This record gives sequence, C-alpha cells and structure tokens, in this order.
Amino acid sequence: MRFFINISFVGTGYHGWQTQHNAGNTVQAVCNAALSRILKHPVSLTGCGRTDAGVHAREFYAHFDTDVIIPPSDKVKWLYKFNSVLPFSIAVNDIMQVKPNANARFDALSRTYSYLITERKDPFLQGFAHFIPWSPDIKAMNKAAGKLKHYKEFSSFKKSHTQNKTDTCVIHHAAWKEEGDRLIFTITANRFLRNMVRSMTGTMLAVGKGTCSVDDFCRIIESKNRSQAGVSVPACGLSLVKVEYPEDIFE
Repeated sequence: MRFFINISFVGTGYHGWQTQHNAGNTVQAVCNAALSRILKHPVSLTGCGRTDAGVHAREFYAHFDTDVIIPPSDKVKWLYKFNSVLPFSIAVNDIMQVKPNANARFDALSRTYSYLITERKDPFLQGFAHFIPWSPDIKAMNKAAGKLKHYKEFSSFKKSHTQNKTDTCVIHHAAWKEEGDRLIFTITANRFLRNMVRSMTGTMLAVGKGTCSVDDFCRIIESKNRSQAGVSVPACGLSLVKVEYPEDIFE
C-alpha cells in the first residue's frame, strides 16, 4: 500500500530535504530512519520537491510504500508513533492512503512558497525572516510581481550550473503584502527552479529600493541570464506553505 505523509519542518541545521552524497544531515534521511524504525522495514520517502539548506516547510508531502496496515481509525496512534522518534524540528501532521501509482512529486498540481521580511530587528524571528533596516516601495514590488504571470521561462532566477530538463514554470499567483513591519511575498506555481524564489525576491527588493525599475525586472527575465538578476535573499525567510493535489489520488 502507498501512503502520503504531511510533514512540517524547521530547515535550520538541515542541508535541505533531499539526501545527497556528502550532503550531511537532511530532512529526508531523518524521516527515512524514523519511519523505518516504527514500521520495522526500510522506508525510502519520495518528497514533493527539494528544499535548499535552511528553507522551512509548513506543509510538505512525501510518499512511501508498506505492507503494514494503517487504518484511518488508528491514524492518531500512528502519528504519535512517528512523532515520538522524530526530532522536535520535524512533525508528521497527517497520514493518508493513496492509490498505488500516486506520486508526491509528479502528481502535485501546484506549490506555494512564502518569503518573510522584517523591517524591525526581532530576536524571535531569527532564523525565520530576513531583516532589512529600510522600507522598500511595496507598490513597485507588487508591479514587478504582477509581471511574473506573463512569463514562462525563468532561467534568470535559477541556481547557476544546475541541469534542468526545462526552465519553464507556470505562475498562478505572485504578490506582496504588508503586515505592520513585516513584508510577505507569496508565490504559487506548478513547479519551481532551484533557488528561484530567493533570487526572484532579491531582485524585487532591488525594485523596492529603486536600484532596478519594473521594466528592468522584465528585461532581466527576458535575458535568461542569472548574472543579470539580483542577489539571492537568505534561505531563513523562505517556507513551503502549501501543496495541492487532485482529489482522485486519495483512497
């Protein structure tokens, strides 16, 4: 049987989600070990995507296969078991049986990320927000964000020297909002390139600072050249907040 788990994690101290050669401590490796211990057989999770080192997730999905029966009526018990062997930085929020061919990565319809910026030094946001001691022009940044839906090719914002089959992404929503001294950028797309949101956010901050115009922002996208874009913002402010799936994959 195949199951999806919904997990949350604080990415601080982890080298991202995906286990890689010489990558050090990863969320995937810790979760594999925990589920293998509870289910008493090797478990290899397939995640809904990759997150960079230091990036957080409020909602992250992964699938695994097992012959162990986990009925919905016992869900609370199994969640307690899984969480009892996981560090406090990782939580399993839900477990659900899905169709045998359901795939946490390839069946995802969309993913939503948010990036948090604070204009006030706040010790309680350390590790969860990017602090800037100035106030950007959020109207200009929203104009730039509004342009993103008009494009499909985002190689200007991907991490250099990465190999992708395609640099095409369909952006459904992109906008900034202001909450007191906090700025939140939210973006939803069918897929994302590595480092895309962080470099995109850094470039829009340049628009908000007045060192880059909205027209310049469009030219940067059209250049398909990473060196034209702004500096990537730190990973700490970025969180995966939602993943959407078609209803018919769930049993």
